[in-house]
Amino acid sequence: MRDSTTSLLIFPCNGNGLEALDALDDGYEFLGFIDDTAQKQASGGHGHLVFSRRALQAHPEAQVLAVPGSPESFRQRRAVIDSLHVDPSRWARVVHPRAFVSPRASLGRNVLVMAGAIVCANAVIGDHVCVLPNTVIHHDSRIGDWTLIGSNVTVAGNTVVEPNCYIGSGASLMNGIHVGAGVLVGLGTCVLSDVPAGRTVVGNPHRVLR
Repeated sequence: MRDSTTSLLIFPCNGNGLEALDALDDGYEFLGFIDDTAQKQASGGHGHLVFSRRALQAHPEAQVLAVPGSPESFRQRRAVIDSLHVDPSRWARVVHPRAFVSPRASLGRNVLVMAGAIVCANAVIGDHVCVLPNTVIHHDSRIGDWTLIGSNVTVAGNTVVEPNCYIGSGASLMNGIHVGAGVLVGLGTCVLSDVPAGRTVVGNPHRVLR
């Protein structure tokens, strides 16, 4: 917990954003969501204020957590987050109190680690990464920028996941493999060997969808 309270804006008002609220400790003062949908701005988000992007200028002191993306849109995450034009110093790093991050691990900017997740020694988590509940990222693994990792995922040791991937819930990645940029790993997939960039893989063992 921080010595003083930090105000926070979350973009957008989506499922990841709502789950992020449960990860906030008393050091954060949540101001509200930012969302581009006029209907959400008018009706609010589950009891919270929903602002337009003008809130970024109206609250210059606030940190920002941006968690957009889904299996259908994850390859556009970088463009969407870049479009916010947030100064790098404002990006938040939010770790649920019931997550564990090794003191020998490294977390980038605009990172969300949800409840029950474990990030082990010497693991490196890049910028703009979401790690959903109960996922384990083992020693010496590297998760590239802009990547989304679902719940109950196992990333074994010395595995490299390149930027802008989507690792579906329940997936397992074997130790020492290399997953290329822009890869989609389907729900429950067991990845036993390297995956070239841009592929979609499913199944146990994994196979490439054409």
